[in-house]
This record gives sequence, structure tokens and C-alpha cells, in this order.
Amino acid sequence: MSERFRVVPVAHADESASGDATDGDSAFDAGAGEERRGSVPILRYSREPNKYGDGNPRESSPFINNTDDDKGNLYDGKNMALFEEEMDSNPMVSSLLSKLANYTNLTQGVREHEEADDEEGAKKQAVKSPQMGTFIGVYLPCLQNILGVILFLRMTWIVGTAGILESFIIVSMCCSCTMLTAISMSAIATNGVVPAGGSYYMISRPLGPEFGGAVGLCFYLGTTFAGAMYILGTIEILLTYIVPSAAIFKAEEKAGEADAMLNNMRVYGTCCLTLMALVVFVGVKYVNKLALVFLACVVLSILAIYAGVIKTIFEPPVFPVCLLGNRTLQNHDFDKCMKTEIIDNVTVTTELWSLFCKGPELNASCNEYFTLNNVTEIQGIPGLTSGVILENMWGSYGPAGMMVEKAVPSVPASDSSQDPYMPYVVNDITAFFTLLVGIYFPSVTGIMAGSNRSGDLRDAQRSIPIGTILAIATTTVIYLSCVVLFGACIEGVVLRDKFGDSVKGNLVIGTLSWPSPWVIVIGSFFSCCGAGLQSLTGAPRLLQAIARDGIVPFLEVFGHGKANGEPTWALLLTAVICESGILIASLDAVAPILSMFFLMCYLFVNLACALQTLLRTPNWRPRFRYYHWALSFLGMSLCLALMFISSWYYALVAMLIAGCIYKYIEYRGAEKEWGDGIRGLSLNAARYALIRLEEAPPHTKNWRPQLLVLLNLDAELSVKHPRLLSFTTQLKAGKGLTIVGSVLEGTYLTRDTDAKRAEQSIKSAMAAEKTKGFCHVVVSSNLRDGFSHLIQSAGLGGMKHNSVLMSWPANWKQSNDPQSWRNFIETIRETTAAHQALLVAKNVDSFPHQERLGEGTIDVWWIVHDGGMLMLLPFLLQQHKVWRKCKMRIFTVAQLDDNSIQMKKDLQMFLYHLRLNAEVEVVEMHDSDISAFTYEKTLVMEQRSQMLKQMQLSRTEREREAQLIHDRNTASHAALNDKTDVSPERVHMTWTKDKFCSERNRSREPNTNMAVRDLFNMKPEWESLNQSNVRCMHTAVKLNEVVVNKSQGAHLVLLNMPGPPKNRGGDENYMEFMEVMMEGLNRVLLVRGGGREVITIYS
Repeated sequence: MSERFRVVPVAHADESASGDATDGDSAFDAGAGEERRGSVPILRYSREPNKYGDGNPRESSPFINNTDDDKGNLYDGKNMALFEEEMDSNPMVSSLLSKLANYTNLTQGVREHEEADDEEGAKKQAVKSPQMGTFIGVYLPCLQNILGVILFLRMTWIVGTAGILESFIIVSMCCSCTMLTAISMSAIATNGVVPAGGSYYMISRPLGPEFGGAVGLCFYLGTTFAGAMYILGTIEILLTYIVPSAAIFKAEEKAGEADAMLNNMRVYGTCCLTLMALVVFVGVKYVNKLALVFLACVVLSILAIYAGVIKTIFEPPVFPVCLLGNRTLQNHDFDKCMKTEIIDNVTVTTELWSLFCKGPELNASCNEYFTLNNVTEIQGIPGLTSGVILENMWGSYGPAGMMVEKAVPSVPASDSSQDPYMPYVVNDITAFFTLLVGIYFPSVTGIMAGSNRSGDLRDAQRSIPIGTILAIATTTVIYLSCVVLFGACIEGVVLRDKFGDSVKGNLVIGTLSWPSPWVIVIGSFFSCCGAGLQSLTGAPRLLQAIARDGIVPFLEVFGHGKANGEPTWALLLTAVICESGILIASLDAVAPILSMFFLMCYLFVNLACALQTLLRTPNWRPRFRYYHWALSFLGMSLCLALMFISSWYYALVAMLIAGCIYKYIEYRGAEKEWGDGIRGLSLNAARYALIRLEEAPPHTKNWRPQLLVLLNLDAELSVKHPRLLSFTTQLKAGKGLTIVGSVLEGTYLTRDTDAKRAEQSIKSAMAAEKTKGFCHVVVSSNLRDGFSHLIQSAGLGGMKHNSVLMSWPANWKQSNDPQSWRNFIETIRETTAAHQALLVAKNVDSFPHQERLGEGTIDVWWIVHDGGMLMLLPFLLQQHKVWRKCKMRIFTVAQLDDNSIQMKKDLQMFLYHLRLNAEVEVVEMHDSDISAFTYEKTLVMEQRSQMLKQMQLSRTEREREAQLIHDRNTASHAALNDKTDVSPERVHMTWTKDKFCSERNRSREPNTNMAVRDLFNMKPEWESLNQSNVRCMHTAVKLNEVVVNKSQGAHLVLLNMPGPPKNRGGDENYMEFMEVMMEGLNRVLLVRGGGREVITIYS
């Protein structure tokens, strides 16, 4: 859990009540019998910038090792006495489930001055839970960001220039690229909670800081240049179609028109950028409020296009186009498409005549081509049923300055030197297929708009994939249908006329719309304005997120902003970079630049998904299931291909920029020494990797059990329990580190040969069980020290184990040497001191070998929270073919005070966020009276313990005594069943308030004490028993009853393993408690956490 969430204690309504008196000298006394309900922790969100720059859960989570705020809410009653010594570090699951499930992921964005919270938390703010669904929260924002300037200003020109078939290929390639990227993005976005930071967070976290920083900056530059492109689109619409007279620079000759237009774009673009930057600086909330208006403009414009297409079937709009021979004419300066006309029976010249001739006279000297060819008028929009689709099927590329011509006969002129000065429609740039790909690609970007709003969504893991993929599917249908419909409705020469000069300066796509071209003009103008504002809003926040991560030191200044969090400095840098794009002044030149940056970003999204899938990291559990590494690899390849298709030199520059950033982050301040030769290179690479591993502990999401397997060898130096290696293989599946260790007693000088034999024996067993790892045999003066040395020193640098796996000493009662089970308990203490997890397998010889288990269950009994190992281990086992058909069931224990229904809901919510599929059951154990059977079992245990301490018995006597105790125990249990009326444990599935109060009052009535006294009168020696031992035995008996009842038929049962007593005098009792707790179960895995979180809800 992130450090942005802090636990705040709130006074509990109930009064504290005194608990049972405990014996201070007992083995398990921790004062847990006292009432500890002083406070109930709740979560508050801290908006302070995360100094770790990660936004991810810190290793010191409030769920584990929390010794401050939660001490008042640990334990009440005697059912869990076995776990009470470690309650400070491993709290009860029931007390923490609500916190695990009900995290708050607040919406992204900044706080305005009037909305700023009190940072000290003195004034509580009501946090509104995110409520946006898939349609409003993801689908519409993606639609708004994808559809935009290119559709309105360049789509018709692309269709006319490339032809319908090639345009179809361009659109299909680009849309396939974004669809594949969206699939990969959906997998990443649903692999946990995506907090503030959105797309950058989603890309950078799976790839690490180096790739994350490089791709993050590419994404930032792409978003910034997108802002420049939208502003240039806005100015182009303004100066070309709305108010052409507003141009400051005007060309006197036709040859200077292009330069004049570029200068106008620069001046107006700079003014527009300044105005938009001020709007963003003053308040983002106004931009967000206008977003719906801008979206409405886009939707209305597209509907107007489709309405216009339908109307052309019945009544095509009248937009005449004038041709001279086969050349298209600009009809700004004439109204009639004819050379001469007859007025009052007199032939007079028209305005068109004066454009090509030196005077209005009929005998004036005229342009040769004008003289040789006739003028014809054709319809610019012939309509859907006209058959023009066949003419527009193929492309018509050409160099800059080439005239837009129709495929009709014409008479060529011998002198064409004057053609550039004539009012012909010409290509303003050299057009070719790859250029069109670069210009078109920005029209399919914007697919990450949904993931940027993940904090606003009711269910982000469901909404992001559905909304994004639906939006891409919708826009793909729109684009592909537009390619066909434009080609079927509009004359080819009009399609290739980029600025609509042949139709009196109208926007070409506007000529097709209904009811008026102004619907598209105004709609596209506001759409471009809105998209530009959104880019100038998003880019600075992206840069601020990168700067606050602290991975690029020279950018750290841009992490600061105004008091309310506005990224002022980042906005300033964004405006400067955006201005460089505006100074380019050409939409066609800026589009391929931002295509490069977005394509690189999408490439790394696909790479991240492919790597995560192939590496099978334990944290890779996307809720979105319809992904595959091959699809991600195909998407990555397509992105790379499109980069080089669009512009190979831009692609190289973009990759060089990303590479430089990567190397800068990786090597800043680090000196590398390269050896010579391949071996030296390999050695240095390994050394460098080990040093990097040692710099910091692995993040929670990368944590996997790195196992040290402790094996026992028999007199022949053969492995006693080879199934322990089988289980290791099934748990690890060849991933991560496995060290198999064993200890020989003696000195290395005398047993070096045995050590080598033992090592070979273990390696043979590992090969037979298909266990991949390293072998380590230690010779020590005694076993205890040997295992201690292994736990401390096995591994190298960062390649060290974090978990220990061993088998339960099954015959500890019959052993003639008590040192065997004492070594076992000391090993538990060693692993706890080393902050390593411990896995103890009971009945390990009955564990499966290579045979696949049939359908069954892996049952997890989650009693105390010690880092999430219990949830992670079944998931890892299910990845192996042996356990694949097993389903996971999670049981947790509710006390009398707990709301079991709410606990179940919270646990289901927590598992949902963990992306784990498991059945959930809450088992209720109220504080029932300690049974006579428990007292008798405790008495037998203590008597046996005392006898063994006082006497050094021979092996025969010990076996006889053990048999005697077993017989006595069995007889006592049978007699109690006949004589006493001990009510069976009641398992309630709900606790009402009345039932709760009556149960608590019943437990406090004097009759209860009378009943206990009657019990003591029945057997007076029970009264002298250590009460802490009685309570611990009670815990073991009750837990065993419910576990056997629910899980006796399970393939594997995972249980929290209580810690050994702090007072070493109770070690043997501890072993007895463990035996009682596991009695009647076949395969059991006892689990102790290593003192850190190992599983996370975050991506």
C-alpha cells in the first residue's frame, strides 16, 4: 500500500473490558488476553508528493510490521492464543480485511485553490468515491481523442492521393497497430490498480526506470507535438475557411502564397498557444468542463457527414468544379466557368478570360494552353450512385507543384513556363505512400485517454479494456467507411484539392455534409481547440510525474508547481517545445514527428506485455484474459515497421533520443570496467547484474520465493525426502533461485570426501526431480550451526534466498535425541531473525511427484496477515501442470466481535484486486468454554514434558512411555465423551446484534465461572495447569476441528505457522501444539512470512 495512505485511529464505541488473567511465566504469555479494542484504524489519503517517486506500495506497509496505530485492535479472546506473541507484527486477518479491500484511489488531476485540502489532516474532507462507468469514463474520452484534426482536414486528400485501396491499407495498418496495442495495454492496465500517473505509470513500471524514463519522455514529446498539431489545425481552419481576410501576410504573386500562409500560421499559432497556455494556467477545471462540448462538436460533425452521404443518393449538393482541358482551376476570382458569354447578342469575355489573357479583348494575347483547350464544368459531389468510386480506386501521387488533373483528353501546350503563375490547383507537397502513413497515424492516437482517467472509474479493470477496444473498433469503422464513402461520393480532383480551392475555398469534407458546410467547419474548429487544450493540460502533468519520479535529475525542477499542485514550470517547458512545432508551421510536417513518438510509446507498451507474459512473473495476473505474447510481438513489429515506413530518418532520431535518455539514466555517475574477450564480457555482465540486484530489495510486484531447501541425508548420504525437491520444482517452475543445502556433522578435513559424495547424491536427486538450482553441502561440528550458516550465507550478492523450505520432523516424539526437534525450532527462530519466509511441509512423502492431480482444492487458512505468502503460493503452484486443475479456497476465522458477512465481502474485494480466483469462506469461532478434553490433553503434555526433563530414559523406556500416554489419552477422551455433556462447537454464519450481546453477557455471568469450578472439581489437578498452555492447546484443538471439518479432503492445506515461544522452556510444548493443530490432515504446508509484503494489488 502506498505511503499516501496513512492509518488514522478513531475511538471505538465499545468500552475496554478486562480479559483472562494469564500466567506471566508461561511459554506463550504475551498479554494478549487483555481487551484490545481501543481504536479502529481507517485510511486517509495523503496528497503529498511521494518522495520515493514510485506511487507503488512501499515495503513497510501498514498491513505488516505496523506497531503504532493498530496496537489497540489486535486480539480479544482465547481462540487465537497460539498467535498472540506476534500480534504486533502479524495482526489478525479479521481486523485488517476492510483496509485491504477498501482502498481509495482518488481521481487524477490537480486541486484548485478553493478545493485544496488541509494537508495536516485536521479537517476531514468527504472523499467522493469514483462513479464513472465504461461509456462516460473511457469510451467517450477515447472517441474524442482519436477522432480529430486529420479526419476533417486531411482525410479526403489522403483518399484522393492514395486511392481507395491504398487508403484502406493505410487505415487498416494504423488501426491494427492501435488495436494490438490496446490489447496489450488492457492486460497491463488490468494487472492491478493503475494509480495517478495513468499511461506513464502503466508503461514505466513494468519496464523499469531506464525504459520508463525514455518512453515517458517520448510520450511527453508526442503529447506536446500533438498540441502543436491541433493548434496548427485550428489556425488553418480559421484562416483558410472561416476568415481568410484575417491573414496578416498576403502574397502579391501566386508563387509566394505558400510562404505567406506559413508566416500567418506562425504568428496566429503563437498567439493561440499563448492564449491556451494562459487558460490552462488559470484553471484546468474549465478545460475539463468544456470537454463535453468539444466531444459534442466531433459527434455532430461526423453525423453531418453520414447525413450528407445519404442525401447525395437523392439530391447531390451543387458544388461545380471548373476544368480547363484536364486541369482543375481555382475558382476564387471568377463566378462563371466559361471563356466568353453572350450578353445582348454581344460576345464578351468573362473574368476567367482576364486571368489567362493580357486584356479583356477577344483578340488579346492569351496563354497557349488556355487557347488550345476548352473549359468544362463538372459536379464536385456527383453522389453515391454516380460510379465515381471506380475512378477513385487508384492513387495519383506526384511532386510538389504538379497540377491536379482529371483523366480526360486535353491538348498539351508547347510552352509551360507560365503555368506556375496561372490559377491552377497544384500539389503543395510531394506526395508518396509512406508520407501519407506518417500524416494519417496521429488520427488513430489517443487510445490511452481511458487509462489516464483510471482513478475516476467505478471499476477500472473492467472499463479500460472494454471502453478502449470498443472506441478503437468504432473509430476504425468510421475511418474505413469514410475512405469508401469519400471515394464513392466526391470527384477525384476535388479529393486531391487539399484546401478546397476548386470549390470556392470550402472545406472539402464540408461540401459533403448536411445541412451546411459550416457544420463541419465550426465543429472541426472547436474540436481542434479542445484537443489542443487537452494536450496542453495533459503534457505538463506527464512531465511533472516523470520529474517527481526523480529518474532524470535535470528534470527535477519541473516537478514543482503552484501551491495547488499546478505544474507551472512543466507548462512553461511544454509551451516552449510546442512553439517549436508551431514554427514549423505545416501540419503535414508536424504530424510525422508526433507519429514517431507515439509509435515508440506503443512499441514499448507491446514490449512490456510480451516480456511480462513470457517471463511469467508472479505478479503478472491480468484480469483481461484475451491477450497473448504473439499478439504483443506482432503489435511491436507493426509499430517498428510503421516508424520506418513513415520516415526512416525521423525513426532513427526518435530511437536515438530514447537511447540517449536510457543510457543517461542507466549510467549516470557509474563507471563500468569492461574485460576483454567474450568471457570477460560475460563475467562483467554477471558482476554488474549482481551489484544492481544488491542495490535495493526487489519491489513487491517482482517478489517471488527464492528458495533455500534444507534436506536431511541418511547414513548412506542419500536424500531422505526427495518429494521435497518435487514440490520445489512445482513451486518454482524453473524461475528464480533455488539453493538445495544440507549439513554433515564433523570437520571438513575428515569428511571432505563425504561432502563431495553428498553433493553428487543431491545433484542426482535434483536431476531426477527436475529441480533447477544450485547445491550447497556444509560440514559443521553440529547440525544446528550448519543450518544456521546456510541460512546466513547461502547465495551471492543480490542472488540470495528469501525463503526456506524444510520438512516437518515427523518422528520427533519417538526420537532418542531431543536435539532433532530443538534444531527444527532453532531453524524457525533463525529464519525469523533473518527476515526470511519459512515453508514447512508435513507428510512430504505423500506429496505428488510428476502425476497430475485430479480436480480438487488447495485450501488456504488465512488466520493472521504476515505479508500475503498464503495467497501467492497457491497461485504459483497452479501454474504447474501437477496442480493446474486444483481450485483455491480461502478460509479466514471470524471472532465474536467480527461482522462475518462484511468480512467475506471485503475478502472477495481484496482477491478481486489481487486478480486471484478463489472461493471465499468465513468460519466463525466464538469464545466457547475450554473443553475437558483440552485440559486433559494439556495435563498429559505437561506431565510427559516434566518426566522427560527429569529422567534420562533409555530408548525402550521412552517408546513404552509414549505408548502408555497414547493409550491413556485415548481412554480419557472416550470416558469424557460418555460422562460429560460438552456441546459441540457452534458455527454461526451470521451474528445479529442481539445474539452478540447475549453471547457476551453469557460469557460474563457468574454461572460460567461456576461451570469452570465444577470442571476443576471433577479433576482437581487441572487447576494447577499453566493457563497459557491451556489456552494455546485450546487454540490448536479448535483450529484443528474447523480445519479438519472443512479441508480434510483437500489436496493441500496451507496454514499460518505460529512462532515458537520466546521462552525456550516451552519448545516441546510448541511441537505438541503444532501436532494437535495438524492432526487428521494429509498434506499440510505451514507458512511463516518474512516480515514484508509479497503480493500487491498494484500494477
